[in-house]
Amino acid sequence: MRRGCIAIGKAECDGCQRPIKYGERYLLIDGEGDERERLCIDCCLSRGYISYGTEKGKQIITFLPKK
Repeated sequence: MRRGCIAIGKAECDGCQRPIKYGERYLLIDGEGDERERLCIDCCLSRGYISYGTEKGKQIITFLPKK
């Protein structure tokens, strides 16, 4: 399961190992069992997990897959 989240505490990207700052968006991927992977926006862009869309005339980044 993939979930878009906002950091409210200390978190670290599992892709590039940089700290995810308070208020920054990241993707949480639940794997088998207790496995979890946190990815920052840059790592999500490089892996294709983020798509761009337009909402109310503004360009947005979304973690939802394209239809």
